[in-house]
Amino acid sequence: MGPGLQPGGPFSTRRARRRTSQPISEINLTPLVGVMAVLLMIFMVAAPRLTVGIDIDVNEVSPQVEPAASGAGASGKAPLNITVDADGKIFLQNAEIGFEEVVSKLITLREAGDATQVLVRGDNSASFGAVTKVLVRIKEAGLPVIVVTDPLEQP
Repeated sequence: MGPGLQPGGPFSTRRARRRTSQPISEINLTPLVGVMAVLLMIFMVAAPRLTVGIDIDVNEVSPQVEPAASGAGASGKAPLNITVDADGKIFLQNAEIGFEEVVSKLITLREAGDATQVLVRGDNSASFGAVTKVLVRIKEAGLPVIVVTDPLEQP
């Protein structure tokens, strides 16, 4: 047997026993490291799934656009044609109009019963912003919009 385990050895006195019965004040790092590793893995897996997005109301940004273009409106009347050229000029049928006049002219034509829908054409060189602004103005006039595009060339 070891020298400290014999009867009458260093642990036989009260004083020695009191020293050994005191709580250990050391921190065991093994469980702490395990817990931290598990928390790190949880955050690494969960963080990519917590992406924050911005809700955009599509109806406020751009008007509702019907994908298919029909030759005439529901009432059988020919639709109005609005064209945006490369310089950003706006043409209603064949007459050039200002950007500020779009809503008032379309409301007048709608109330007269001459307009049921609007076909919008944009030049290839026209900026997207100019065409989008015209689309928003047409929506303010309360008319359905159809965007006319050329078919893509097949290879």
